[in-house]
Amino acid sequence: MTITQIPDGHVTMPKGFLAGAVSAGIKTRIGALDLCLLLSERDCAAVGVFTRNQVKGAPVILSAEHVADGKLRAIVANSGCSNSLNGPDGYRDATEMAQLAASQLGLAVTEVAVCSTGVTGVKLPIEKVRSFLPTVAVNADGGPSLAEAIMTTDTHPKSVAYGITTGAGSYTIAGCAKGSGMIHPNMGTMFCFVTTDADVEIEYLRALQHEVADETLNMVSVDGDTSCSDTFLVLANGAAGLPRIEAGTPDAEEFRQTLLSVCTHLSRELARDGEGAKHLIEIEVTGVTSLADARLIARTVSTSPLVKTAVAGLDPNWGRVLVAAGRAGVALEELRVSMRLQGELIYDRGKALAFDEAAMSKRLEEEEVRIEIDLGLGSARATAWGCDLTADYVHINADYRT
Repeated sequence: MTITQIPDGHVTMPKGFLAGAVSAGIKTRIGALDLCLLLSERDCAAVGVFTRNQVKGAPVILSAEHVADGKLRAIVANSGCSNSLNGPDGYRDATEMAQLAASQLGLAVTEVAVCSTGVTGVKLPIEKVRSFLPTVAVNADGGPSLAEAIMTTDTHPKSVAYGITTGAGSYTIAGCAKGSGMIHPNMGTMFCFVTTDADVEIEYLRALQHEVADETLNMVSVDGDTSCSDTFLVLANGAAGLPRIEAGTPDAEEFRQTLLSVCTHLSRELARDGEGAKHLIEIEVTGVTSLADARLIARTVSTSPLVKTAVAGLDPNWGRVLVAAGRAGVALEELRVSMRLQGELIYDRGKALAFDEAAMSKRLEEEEVRIEIDLGLGSARATAWGCDLTADYVHINADYRT
């Protein structure tokens, strides 16, 4: 079996998936794509996880209802308005979006998920959806336009695809994601849509999605704020014509590893494109007594404003990292902790080591900054991704509406 990343991969590379997008004028930027469709030509096994924010956009509520039975055929999505904090009117507009898409595609309304992202507390201009959705033409090359249409403050689309070759044949797993600010997932993520032409048993897919979300998408943070629109959907249509993948079957582990690769790639790209960010920060925590504790430390460091600003300022102020780890609420022993910055051992079991600060500051100019922390207590490990905190982040969000 071989697993290969496909150059310029996108979400409609798996067989039987089509997509398209138009500019409906929902975004303020003239001509920007902001309304899109993703369609499977065949029935799908479908699963979703969503934000745990107590304030949930109407599309999140509706999509959770529609995917509950494990079946979806399409996603209709818009950017520019999140259709949240709109009460019953928001739910009616989300329902109408699903109905419009279902009618256009010849589906039952419950086979359509609805995803909206953008400004909160503003009524969705449903009249623009009514006018422009019929002009969305879906095709097998539409993945890139869909990835562009779901962007808000993102600076570029985020897509990836992997091909898997087995003894029985080949299939593909692909995904796209958006998110640049208000990124601190809690069981869901900004938007992440994954497609595959593998045939996957629904209960295995559901369990695997939660596992992968917790290992990848839920380990991303840009600013510590959890969106009310977070949606992670996986659709598997079986169009590759291969035997069904179930827990314990020979192909299950390869499918898991590939889905993990897709979501890891997208997670890194989301953190890299954080609002105003100039650095992707990767925090690997090892030597912990439990996975939950390892994740907690990694996420605490990734969200530390002092760590994020130090990286922004190219300041190798490594003490901030260990102080952040120490407040995570996980028991640690200072005399057993070690830390590396950009691969160089900086602190080793209670002893600060001499290093060339000017040279390290220069190394912090690299696009990726890697922090490694070893607690020296156990075998659990976790990785989190974040970004630096710059003045541009403040400007972007101060000027977001004004």
